[in-house]
Amino acid sequence: MIARFAPTVITGDTTRLSGGDRAALRKLLAAARIMDSLYLRQVWAGNVALKRELENDTSTAGRLRLRYFNINMGPWSTIDDNEPFVSGVPQRPLPHANYYPEDLTREEFSAWLTGLPEEEQQKATGYFHTVRRDDLGALRAVPYSEEYGDELEHASRLLREAAALTDNSSLRTYLLKRAEAFLSNDYYDSDLAWMDLDSPIDVTIGPYEVYMDSLFNYKAAFEAFITLRNDEETARLSMFSAHLQDIEDNLPIEARYRNPRLGSLAPIRVVDEIAVGGEARAGVQTAAFNLPNDERVVAAKGSKRVMLRNVMEAKFQTILAPIAAAILDSSQLHLLSFDAFFTHVLAHELMHGLGPQTIMVDGKSTTVRKAMRELGSALEEAKADISGLFALQHLIDRGILSRETERPMYATFLAGMFRSVRFGIHESHGRGVALQFNYLMDEGAILHNSADSSFAVDFDRIGDATRKLTSEIMTIQARGDYDAARALLQHYALLRPAMQQSLDKLTSVPVDIAPHFPLAE
Repeated sequence: MIARFAPTVITGDTTRLSGGDRAALRKLLAAARIMDSLYLRQVWAGNVALKRELENDTSTAGRLRLRYFNINMGPWSTIDDNEPFVSGVPQRPLPHANYYPEDLTREEFSAWLTGLPEEEQQKATGYFHTVRRDDLGALRAVPYSEEYGDELEHASRLLREAAALTDNSSLRTYLLKRAEAFLSNDYYDSDLAWMDLDSPIDVTIGPYEVYMDSLFNYKAAFEAFITLRNDEETARLSMFSAHLQDIEDNLPIEARYRNPRLGSLAPIRVVDEIAVGGEARAGVQTAAFNLPNDERVVAAKGSKRVMLRNVMEAKFQTILAPIAAAILDSSQLHLLSFDAFFTHVLAHELMHGLGPQTIMVDGKSTTVRKAMRELGSALEEAKADISGLFALQHLIDRGILSRETERPMYATFLAGMFRSVRFGIHESHGRGVALQFNYLMDEGAILHNSADSSFAVDFDRIGDATRKLTSEIMTIQARGDYDAARALLQHYALLRPAMQQSLDKLTSVPVDIAPHFPLAE
């Protein structure tokens, strides 16, 4: 099980940092480790005690179990449909994680929610409150600052100490505001400051993604990315920001569903990762991310796309290239390209911030995230992938990107789908990829050679099929049509025999990397 994660050194160049920033970096690395302990608690109430027990087991098998526990940040194998690998451990407590009482039903939650005043409803369905029972069994929303008070006070202190050491004013502002947010449970101002962050050290720390809450997709998990900005690559990609409104204006959906004025900022940062914490450490490693998720911040400032270049290079060389050699038709293998892989991941992250966000359902304002509930993450990942292809094709047709990038883009994406679906179709990214793959197969845009289990792109059909699926997903999101989303996923988000046959050929290829961060140690 461990061998499916290839040991990989992930590091960066700190020689350009000032003395103050190097001193601040040590504090930030310590704060990232606190995100580990917070996340362990969020996964499962028994996680912390189990890890202690595994650490005390000095047998060979015990050491291996601890190592795999640390890879997954829990006793369930994330790439094996969350099967437990430690004896005596229950099935993973999905969909509640440790955000809600284990016996809570959706019906009980909905009835409780209906009886709350508006402000309390916002807390119950918001990112930063757990739901607990009081002594009488009644439900109540508990702010993260109370639920995780001790750890957050420690993390807040470390961020303030780092702020006092750094030589960069924007980093100092962000760290002070995020330190305050840990204590106040109000993350809005610090998210705005993160959008304005312009520093050699690019740090992302706090509660962000909602993937683990598969009950409602409401609650955010703690994580940290400690990175060093890559100025040369950031400058090369900054041109994409100038074309986002044009892409939005040409999305293949009704004009009323488009955003006529995107947020004023859409910064792109290319960075080298030197440490992670919390959810960012668990299982399959993140190659890029698009944050924040708070719709208020997105409306005011847009969202920032952060590309982890050294992680992406490791994944391409170690995993994607061997997959392509095994499954791509030999006539298209020469089209495989790291630049195409890197650019599509960028487009994926850009497209998270485009398309429907705040919507109207039954005359009431809501968000796509709330309307789609537990289906939201898988559908959103599929949307970002497929509309990323649409966006790049649009830029090619406009002459902004070279026509020579077109075929490598599609061929590399095809190979990349096999990389992602190996994460498991229970997981949002893998489920979203299965949806796309089967849809494109049915449209004749992906061709299967049963003789050797290889696949090829039909370049005459792939553009139209990409546009069609982009339209279908975004229209479902814009209408808040939960039933249509469920029907789409039920029909397409599964492993059909043709794909499974090819996946069976990949047993010797690692599923992902197991990063080692020498600078963090």
